[in-house]
Amino acid sequence: MSLALSLEQFQHLAQVLLPIFGMLLLGVAAKRYGFPGDGFWVPAERLTYFAMFPALIASTLASADLSELPWRRMGLGIAGAIAIVTLLALALRRLIAIDGPRFTSLYQGSVRMNTYVGLAVAMRWAGPEALAYAAVAIGVIVPLVNLVCVWMLAELGDQPGGGSVSVWRQVATNPLILGSAVGVALNASGIGEPPVLGDLAQMLSKAALPMGLLAVGAFLSWEAIAACRLLEALATFVKLLALPALTAALMTLMGVDGVARGVGVLFTALPTATSSYLLARQMGGDAEKMAALITAQTALALFTLPIAMIWLA
Repeated sequence: MSLALSLEQFQHLAQVLLPIFGMLLLGVAAKRYGFPGDGFWVPAERLTYFAMFPALIASTLASADLSELPWRRMGLGIAGAIAIVTLLALALRRLIAIDGPRFTSLYQGSVRMNTYVGLAVAMRWAGPEALAYAAVAIGVIVPLVNLVCVWMLAELGDQPGGGSVSVWRQVATNPLILGSAVGVALNASGIGEPPVLGDLAQMLSKAALPMGLLAVGAFLSWEAIAACRLLEALATFVKLLALPALTAALMTLMGVDGVARGVGVLFTALPTATSSYLLARQMGGDAEKMAALITAQTALALFTLPIAMIWLA
């Protein structure tokens, strides 16, 4: 790939990324200065996660032409890249002395993605067409990564337990997966977006991206970055650069190109999800390291996402 940018390409990158990071900074500033109040952000994030984003995914898939999507090859490329990183992470743990809770946080930081940022970038980069591909990426990444992360935390966290029942419950009740399932079912049945409910989903969808980005900014912990060490830097390198490069290579081998390849690479190039911190705290992971990874990766993504975007151009 060529890293040379024309003025038009640079302007397009700026138009795609700067408003998104501007929203993140607005969330940071709002939380710092107590606006609209400390009690606002947790309910706002929950409303976004459990209602607005599932509505966005469901309405997108319900009306998409799924027959035109190379979803099998796209899904295999993404899943293959995540599987390779997972095997390498497990092999690395055998070679170095690292406790279970810290390892689970490093793993989450290597494979999880921030859906809010991903959908916002995809929408601004390639328009509404990108949302259907984004839904495919989410449909692959979310269940796969949740299965492995919850299993690792159940086995290696400070609060082990739950077993396979807990893992499958976490996946089966994930709102993004449920939104994907509803959207595919409506599409396959020929119903599409139903009257009234479809309009309601569209209204919720319009608020999903700005609210999600503000919530991400509000939950960043800049003080936690001091907890980063060499292994945290390695996990960040894997997440922001190595995983998307591996995904791009696998998709190229499978003949996936255009917007499908672009969205697949984009979603694996995203910083790790803020929900990783909540999962680490609830299941005995290293929550401090997780907060450090989330904040460091989100800040560094301002520089690494343009690299991914240049690749896609």
